[in-house]
Amino acid sequence: MNNPYQNAMSQLDKVSRIKNFGDDFVEKLRHPDRDIRISIPVKMDDGSLKIFEGYRVEYNNALGPYKGGIRYHQDTEINEVKALAFWMTIKCAVANIPMGGGKGGITVAPKKLSKKELEALSRGWVQKLANNLGPRKDVPAPDVNTTPEIMAWMADEFEKITGDKTRATFTGKPIEHGGSEGRGPATGLGGFYVFDALRIKLGLSEKCKVAIQGFGNVGANAAQIFAEHSHTVIAVSDSKSAIVNDAGLDLEKVETYKKSTGTLKDFPGAKNITNEELLELPCDVLIPAAFENVITDANADKIQAKVVMELANGPITPEADEILFKKNISVIPDVLANSGGVTVSYFEWDQNLKGEHWSEKEVFEKLKPMMEDAAKQIFERAKENKTHLRMGAFILALERIKEKTPTH
Repeated sequence: MNNPYQNAMSQLDKVSRIKNFGDDFVEKLRHPDRDIRISIPVKMDDGSLKIFEGYRVEYNNALGPYKGGIRYHQDTEINEVKALAFWMTIKCAVANIPMGGGKGGITVAPKKLSKKELEALSRGWVQKLANNLGPRKDVPAPDVNTTPEIMAWMADEFEKITGDKTRATFTGKPIEHGGSEGRGPATGLGGFYVFDALRIKLGLSEKCKVAIQGFGNVGANAAQIFAEHSHTVIAVSDSKSAIVNDAGLDLEKVETYKKSTGTLKDFPGAKNITNEELLELPCDVLIPAAFENVITDANADKIQAKVVMELANGPITPEADEILFKKNISVIPDVLANSGGVTVSYFEWDQNLKGEHWSEKEVFEKLKPMMEDAAKQIFERAKENKTHLRMGAFILALERIKEKTPTH
């Protein structure tokens, strides 16, 4: 089992070898400010009491309040949450938004709970953490298996406990509860803006063949956006199956088929392949948009894409990074490629604090220049330091964090 926190720290070690940030600063960044574990008692529908383990890691707030999602998953554990909180710190700095990094979670298989149990669990997480949260302290958001509805329950619970009516403590809420327009497509769209800003620099043609692993919110949105901009999506996958058609997939039909059958398998006019095979297809752009650690030292040398864009968090291990770099395959790293999501979360927080509501058009008009600017700055940092884009992103992020870190 790859320990994601060790992966994160090996990235930190690597960047501090490329550029000297000072030992004290790097040592501080090796440790989260706070690492909170809570137990959440829930009265189950059958009358029994069950205790769930929950977490919140508040990693670094040099740039602003801690920001980061909450995931509900049976495998969620503290090392994963710590790694994700560290990456959020980097991501917010890369996106140049005034927020720090945090992450939360509960060890639970949410599909096994009734709606009533799920609501009690979500409110219980807030009850235990209310003192640590707040619009100027720590602002959670949805992540794996958490939804706008869960955020609405949490925001409501927080208001009950604290009386805070801004709703700015939780982002990713439904629109009618203070959510932002454009949050759904934000991650995929932000990724596309980054890709578009770097496409010529990375030597890609105007029309690219794209393979996407993952067909959830992020993957499906990205597929749609790339297709709308005249790129050909040749392969997509969900957790159980993958399909390819080298001439391109009709995404609307794929969506309809997936909704009606619950699977992508046997989609007419496409060939069934495995998720592993999808990663190794010859294409211009490969987009892992599902899970961490899917490209490792075991399969990195089989990757045939010209560019890999990480819309998932941590899909490439540090060892695989080096293999791809030697093969001249550019990687657009997660901390840049998927930062559109957190940028629009920041917009939501900003709107809540100001009592405003922006149209989707306004949201995307604000998002585009921020993503393009981050992409160009990272490209420059990578070039100056003769390194790959991930390290370019880390250099940019650490410069921004260091500037705001007290030196005592």
